[in-house]
Amino acid sequence: QVQLAESGGGLVQAGGSLRLSCAASGRTFNRYAMGWFRQAPAKEREFVAGITGSGGVTHYANSVRARFTISRDNAKNTVYLQMNSLKPEDTAVYYCAAALVYPIVSVNYWGQGTQVTVSS
Repeated sequence: QVQLAESGGGLVQAGGSLRLSCAASGRTFNRYAMGWFRQAPAKEREFVAGITGSGGVTHYANSVRARFTISRDNAKNTVYLQMNSLKPEDTAVYYCAAALVYPIVSVNYWGQGTQVTVSS
């Protein structure tokens, strides 16, 4: 069992930055690929970024590429999402996810989510 806890969300003006963190429980963190997803009101949950267990491979949604960076620190059981040049359309609840298979097509564990609001 893996438990995920996100933090770092909040309110920011357009053009600003935020860094989300996701702390994972357990001793097998590096076995899991990790990802960030988001869900805006009245929209489907969508993939944002993913990273392999070793951290050597990453993927991004086209809408965030060159603005967001996913990284992980396996010694701290934590994955991060650095978000720069934020836009109002980035407003959503951001969820951390753990998956045994990469690319992530099926999520094994979800976090509870953290709200990101970007004002114009």
